[in-house]
Amino acid sequence: MSEPYQVVVADFIDDELQPERQVLGEIARVAALRAHSEDDLAGRIEQAHAVILYHEVSITRQTIERLERCKLIVRAGVGFDNVDHRFARQRDIPVATVPDYGSEEVADSAIGMMLALARGVHLFNSRLRAGQGPWSYSQAVPLTRLRGQVLGVVGLGRIGTAAALRGKALGMDVVFYDPLKPDGYDKAQGIRRVETLDELLGQSLAVTMHCPLTDETRHIIDAAAIARMPHGSYLVNTSRGAVVDTRAIPDAIASGQLAGAAIDVLEHEPPPDDDPLLVAWRDPDHPAHDRLIVNPHSAFYSEEGLMDIRVKTSEACRRALLGQPLRNVVN
Repeated sequence: MSEPYQVVVADFIDDELQPERQVLGEIARVAALRAHSEDDLAGRIEQAHAVILYHEVSITRQTIERLERCKLIVRAGVGFDNVDHRFARQRDIPVATVPDYGSEEVADSAIGMMLALARGVHLFNSRLRAGQGPWSYSQAVPLTRLRGQVLGVVGLGRIGTAAALRGKALGMDVVFYDPLKPDGYDKAQGIRRVETLDELLGQSLAVTMHCPLTDETRHIIDAAAIARMPHGSYLVNTSRGAVVDTRAIPDAIASGQLAGAAIDVLEHEPPPDDDPLLVAWRDPDHPAHDRLIVNPHSAFYSEEGLMDIRVKTSEACRRALLGQPLRNVVN
């Protein structure tokens, strides 16, 4: 009997790998490397036939060059900016993603964060817990009825579509910007399309980000973009951290340009303690303290969603090892 294939889970997962072993058990040995940086992979990944990569580390050219037997790198998620997929292609290593996991969870989180901001839930909870202000709705005045208000969705992929449909169910006027989407999606979903980001920003009470991170989308929302939003609007990001320049958020909240923001993803995770966003968020005297929600890249998570992604990444590896057609290859 030939030697089993080797599959490694590079990061994030730190358990006995039962879901992965159930899918791959008879054809591959599976190991969790528990890496927290790319350097942690050195000497441990080179002989792998397949690599499962989450979001805590990156795999760059220096690591890909050392892969001697790799048939697939599968990114356990939708985005793939933490793997050098172009260089992997040069090495004839396909990179795949799992685009159909977590759509419900992320969309629920995005809309839930918007509701917590727009209905004053977070502000009331923050201030009353700290014993600040009167026990009264007046602390959050003015709040606007959401029905009929514009929800702007940037990126109408699977998650963006799910968020758009949730906004529509709330009675919001949903508009989206996605230059890569073919015509007709607006008609099929019963929402509106705009041709420019500025057109979306200028009319949206709330903007929710659902685009991938590319050279074109890096810091697509910055101080200038926020200034084009209506005064007193809301910003939610559950996509990729670097699509929003979060340095602009504290000042925008302090000026009232943003009535609130919710950030699930950051450009650097975990962020340094001197990150301007976190400094303002932790400062009881800064307006962002009560009007900013920060989560630890957790919108994807549910027990069901995590099991989905573990099984799907394992199945992708199995197909690669057995020479079967691959799915969702991005390079």
